[in-house]
Amino acid sequence: MSDSNSPSASTPTFIPPVLVKTKKKARGFLNPGKVRAFAFYLITLCILVSVVASILAIWDFARQDSLWRTIATCVVVACGCGFFAVINMSFGATED
Repeated sequence: MSDSNSPSASTPTFIPPVLVKTKKKARGFLNPGKVRAFAFYLITLCILVSVVASILAIWDFARQDSLWRTIATCVVVACGCGFFAVINMSFGATED
């Protein structure tokens, strides 16, 4: 006699399908992770240079004119690097 609760070999069992998420690689002509890291370090460097120039100008070790030129240069470089990182992410085909 067989137990009515035990599955027999003739009864098919249903196994639900497993969804596997495939991770799409990031977009961009250049590696987006490396571009973001480069942009982060360059923008951080620009901020540090601007802070040092400001401190030097406060203590009269640098002229006011050089302070504003340094800050303006750092802002332009940081903005350019940030825009490049955004543009790199916008263009380029996704790799499947």
